[in-house]
Amino acid sequence: MPEPSSEPSPELVNDTIFGRILRGEIPCDQVYADERCLAFRDVVPQAPVHILVIPREHLVSLAEASEQHEQLLGHLLLVAARVAQQEGLEGFRTVINSGAEAGQTVFHLHVHVIGGRSLAWPPG
Repeated sequence: MPEPSSEPSPELVNDTIFGRILRGEIPCDQVYADERCLAFRDVVPQAPVHILVIPREHLVSLAEASEQHEQLLGHLLLVAARVAQQEGLEGFRTVINSGAEAGQTVFHLHVHVIGGRSLAWPPG
């Protein structure tokens, strides 16, 4: 009889709220989906339009990304631009918080697409 694996099962590896959304355990207001990512409205929007674009692959943060993620990262930004256009935004901001000190609260990489009002600079 084989020894039980000490590795967590794949469905538990991404036990963030985004992992649960990707598995269909929590509903979302989806605005875009493809084989590499999902985009949906933020439940606590910081602007009239606030959409999150998340990869289906579990990647904790931008700081954890490597060269193998190059195509995925580019795809996430192209999808961010696509959903901004789909929402009719003439101007928008993309934000990627990487790490708790930067304000990341869900440890699954995500791109915020924010717009629909004037955005001040510098942020936060």
